[in-house]
Amino acid sequence: MKKTNLIWLLSASSVLLTACNDGSDGKAGLNGTDGVNGLSSLVLQSKLNAGNTHCWLGGVQVDSGLDKDRNGLLDSSEVTQTSYLCNPDNFASSGVSLPYSVLRNDLENGAIPGSTFEIRNGGYGSDLDGHPSNPMQFYALTDRGPNAVFSGAQGSGKMFPVPDYTPRIGLFEIHAGGTISLVKNILLKDRAGNPISGLPNSSALGGTGETPYDAHGEVIRVDMNQPYDALTNPIKTDDYGLDSEGLVAMSDGTFWVSDEYGPHIVHYSADGVEIDRINAFPEDERIHFQLPAEFANRWANRGMEGLTVTPDEKTLVGIMQSSLDNPSKNRTDLTRIVTINLETGVQAQYLYKQEKGSNSNSAIKALSATQFLVLERDGAFFNSTPSAMKHVYKIDLSNATNLESITDTGFNNARCGTRTDGFG
Repeated sequence: MKKTNLIWLLSASSVLLTACNDGSDGKAGLNGTDGVNGLSSLVLQSKLNAGNTHCWLGGVQVDSGLDKDRNGLLDSSEVTQTSYLCNPDNFASSGVSLPYSVLRNDLENGAIPGSTFEIRNGGYGSDLDGHPSNPMQFYALTDRGPNAVFSGAQGSGKMFPVPDYTPRIGLFEIHAGGTISLVKNILLKDRAGNPISGLPNSSALGGTGETPYDAHGEVIRVDMNQPYDALTNPIKTDDYGLDSEGLVAMSDGTFWVSDEYGPHIVHYSADGVEIDRINAFPEDERIHFQLPAEFANRWANRGMEGLTVTPDEKTLVGIMQSSLDNPSKNRTDLTRIVTINLETGVQAQYLYKQEKGSNSNSAIKALSATQFLVLERDGAFFNSTPSAMKHVYKIDLSNATNLESITDTGFNNARCGTRTDGFG
């Protein structure tokens, strides 16, 4: 009996273990219930045209995400990741020449006897500003036109081989392939719509004292068919003439231009006709607002080299190229920045301390109401002077001393704008 019971118990245990088989013995278990299919991952590629915020020369935008509504389309709400494949920036490694026209090509080339040379209208280098609404276009400004140092019968001055040259603003367009084309020229004109010249102003309006000569060495006079006479046929000047340097393109299509002669700050229509003018000469009936008188004491050909406007377009900001001759010829490393509220005319002056007294400020661009980029340079060229200095500084005027708020006590302590960053 005992032996029989033991055999029966072992048999029962074997049956019980078999009934609890989980497949670990190598035999397949029972199939479970099918789950829900997973979501598909979708990728969408979109072409980006030139001027795009992320790829300014164009490219491809790649969006990806899960197809949550299972419609086979990647909806905007389903995008979880975006990347960009931008066309190569051809301007990063090499410059691109701006197009030009030939003004004349008949002057003898003294370096190569028997040959002539071209005088080109391609000097759109005084300043430039981006188009307010088209990221692929920009405006660039010429100066007073071709000229060279020259001394003639009426003393030292400048030779103007194209004396009727009109300073102008060029509208240029950047193409995705890396080329730049000239869309149009906007000639600067007086209030009657007549093209101005680059000839110096009269002495009453900040003339530089430079005697203008033509390509033949003759003094440029009112009537070129008659001999020079100080009273009846004097040297020709142009009180609308500009040695243009700074440029601001406004969102309404108009322009502000600063120059080195007065210095003058002139407002032009979209077609280049003068609308308004700001300078330091109270006798000039054309001005709406007057600059502080000391700006009339700028060094010749070292006037208001840079001009910008705050992002709200309410305040013009100009920077002088060099220190002022105020009151004597004492060249320093302190130059001036002036701000002009275009609605009220309220102005402020600030000091800008250069790295070296012989440097020049070439441009200023507003980042905010108080922060600006300033281009400061020396007169050297990299090909001959590797240590040549061409730096861009970020400055902040928020804690600088407004010179207009200082009472003259013979000596004052003024704080310059804060230099927050710089690179060259």
